[in-house]
Amino acid sequence: MENLKEKINKQVILKKICLFCGSNPGNNSRYVEATRRLTEVLVKKEIRIIYGGASVGLMGVVAKTCQELNGKITGVIPKALADKEVACSWLDDLRIVETMHQRKALMADLSDGFIALPGGLGTIEELFEMLTWGQLGIHHKPVGILNIDGYFDHLTRFLEHTVNQGFIAAGHKAMLQVSLQPGDLLQKMESYQPPDIDKARLALSQKTGQNF
Repeated sequence: MENLKEKINKQVILKKICLFCGSNPGNNSRYVEATRRLTEVLVKKEIRIIYGGASVGLMGVVAKTCQELNGKITGVIPKALADKEVACSWLDDLRIVETMHQRKALMADLSDGFIALPGGLGTIEELFEMLTWGQLGIHHKPVGILNIDGYFDHLTRFLEHTVNQGFIAAGHKAMLQVSLQPGDLLQKMESYQPPDIDKARLALSQKTGQNF
């Protein structure tokens, strides 16, 4: 685990950002438009994109837009999906791994922060795993969502509900950076301060009825 004290009060340097997004484009054209816009912003800032390595859906939009702009991109995809011909085989840096677990671990290791765009179960699972790792102190990297056309509104309300019901600390919910605009989201991520909360101690204090 990283040293939390060394991370507090330091601006986050984002040289590589992992994008979690759907293998489908969705039913709203704004998802594609905003995905292109975010990719353009990252390329302009010379930030390397780490993503799931596919050539379809919003993932394909990321890869193609980045290539058109001569940006830097790394794809990470399990062999089983690559064998089904959904991988971006033309990428200069395509990493093929054996399992989904290896995919997530490598993407996390390669990245300085994470952004979720609209997607399905895989995108949501990746987003929550990175938040969970942050909650446990496995990493202290910023995690954000680009809330295109209100796509994540229900998810953020659900997280508020988990806080109100005593399952997530408010400080842990605050780890998730949310914005409608790419530039604003990146600014929030650069200013991110990890919560100084001991998850195990918090759980034990609630179990015994102690105040924390």
